Amino acid sequence: MAKFRIGMVAAAGLCALSGATQAEEIGSVSTNFRVTGSDKVVIEAYDDPQVDGITCYVSRARTGGIKGSLGMAEDPPEASIACRQVGPISFKGPVKAQEDVFSERMSILFKTLHVVRAVDRKRNTLVYLTYSDRIVSGSPQNAVTAVPVPAGTPIPVK
Repeated sequence: MAKFRIGMVAAAGLCALSGATQAEEIGSVSTNFRVTGSDKVVIEAYDDPQVDGITCYVSRARTGGIKGSLGMAEDPPEASIACRQVGPISFKGPVKAQEDVFSERMSILFKTLHVVRAVDRKRNTLVYLTYSDRIVSGSPQNAVTAVPVPAGTPIPVK
């Protein structure tokens, strides 16, 4: 019984962890019809896990077809990002000067989409960068956006 409880606690912890960085699909458009599932551009929302009141919207290509539906296709590296203040900004604690705040696999083993948050202390602004990497070679394609933090709200940096 103790092993079962430990397993349940571990599973709940993993679900909570993945839920914190899980994308919420906002919408999508088909770009290439396939009988087995069309290629799409999807729009996903990610709430910053350390900063309440900021949501990042990422659009990216998702490969359809049989491989895409099985999660075995490699999605193209292009992505676009727009982060916005969607409520009062508050920090759950100090943030790193630069950290990877979201990541999602774009292929079964080799490619990952990243969103990195960097702090621009001089302008009291949070800057978000999206890019993809691979085990062997990443892509130089990237996108950047910034969210100014209201005056009088200092960014607590570790």
